[in-house]
Formats: sequence, C-alpha cells, structure tokens
Amino acid sequence: MSDFRGKGLAALRAEIAALERGGRAACGVLPFGDPAVDAHLPGGGLPLGRWHEIVGEALEAETGAAAAAFAALVAAPLTAHGEAVWVFRRDDLFAPGLTGLGFPAERLIQVCARDEAEALSVMEDALSTVGVAAVIGEVETVDLIAGRRLQLAAETRGATAFVLNRRPFGGKATRPAGSSAATRWRIAPAPSEPSAGEFGLGAPRFRVELERCRGGRTGAFLFEAAGAYSWEKSDGAHPLRLVADLGDRQLAPTPSLAA
Repeated sequence: MSDFRGKGLAALRAEIAALERGGRAACGVLPFGDPAVDAHLPGGGLPLGRWHEIVGEALEAETGAAAAAFAALVAAPLTAHGEAVWVFRRDDLFAPGLTGLGFPAERLIQVCARDEAEALSVMEDALSTVGVAAVIGEVETVDLIAGRRLQLAAETRGATAFVLNRRPFGGKATRPAGSSAATRWRIAPAPSEPSAGEFGLGAPRFRVELERCRGGRTGAFLFEAAGAYSWEKSDGAHPLRLVADLGDRQLAPTPSLAA
C-alpha cells in the first residue's frame, strides 16, 4: 500500500510540474546523487531549463560568499555541456577561489552590469545564447514579471539560471513581491571538519534550507564540498555531498535545569 501511495504521489507531482510548465517538455534534472536530497525534488533532481533562487543568511545577503560557492558547486556539472556566464554588479568575484572549489574557470564568462535592470537583461540574453549551459546572476530581487522573462529565456535553449539574491552593502532589505523560481535555497556557512588523522581546515560546509520547491517538498541539509572536481571526468559524481539530513536528524535532549 505504501509503494502504491508513493507512486501515486510521484505521478501527481509530475502532473503538477507539467501544468506549471504550461505543457512544455521538461529539460531533465540534475541529481545530487543522494536519495535523501533527490526525493525532495521533482523528477529526482534539480530541474534544468528553469531558474533557481539562492539566498544568503544574515550578512551573507550582502557578501554572498557562501551562496556564491554553493551556486558554483551546483552549476559545475552543467559546464560539461556548455559555458557558464556569471553576471554581477560588484567586481569582487574571485575566480581562483572558484577553481579551488572545482569550478572550471576556463568555462566561465564574467559580465559586470551597471544596475539590476541591466543584470537581468544580460541574464536573459545569456540564457538564449547557443553554447551557454548555466547562468548565475547577482541581483537583489526578481519580481514576477522579471521572473517570467527569465523562465522564458531559460526555455529557449534549455539553459539553467541561478539568481543570487544579493543587496548592496549597507542597503535596506527589499521585500520580494512573490517569485516564480523553480526552487528557493537559503545558504549559511557551517563549521568544517578535517578528515580523520588530518590537521587544518576541512572541506567547506553549508547549512542549506530548501525553502520552496515547485512539485517537490522542502527540507534542510548539511552539505560539504566533495573535493577536487573535474567537469571532464566526474563519472556522474556531484561536487556536493550530503553530510546530514537536518530535517530528520535526532536532536540531543535539552539538559534539565532542575537541581
């Protein structure tokens, strides 16, 4: 009975996703390679040919460091199929740092935009360009109209977009007026742990909340960069690996204050 119920829910989610696409064919998915994560996503992976929203936690909303690292690791496998375009308003993207994470800098095209409107326009153009597989853009907010335009551009050639919500330093937070993103992720850095028998810092870790997922369900996870990643010889492995499913983790009991 549970198997039948599970298959029924999967079929229902697929129908909902098809309705949300307006009957257009799906562009496939990019699995994380761990059932604990992929079960939350429609089709068993991150939907391709869509746009996804990535939000930093606290000061990350201004610096965008952890969110940018997470986006680079998620987008890295897509560079096996084309170029990646990174659109930003502040020229502080450190390409060698991306290389250290395993993102192929030789597949990266950087574009500095003057304002939000230009950044979104460049993203649309890049998504519609032959040979581009992934577009990452740093903008503060994407309203419903801009989001719809991004989605239509992504559907043109099946490229996938990642919007990093990043506001100017010292600026006031802008309340978004809804979103048409396929998924919304909230990212915060987490303490790293060195491997057994080793000293120094371990691989970068991220506390990740999947806050919104069309046709899927939310969740919370602890991810770790899997180490050296080659877009040419990945063998299907994802550059992010799951350390813990925070939504299902058993929390230690709170000590009693009674004497």
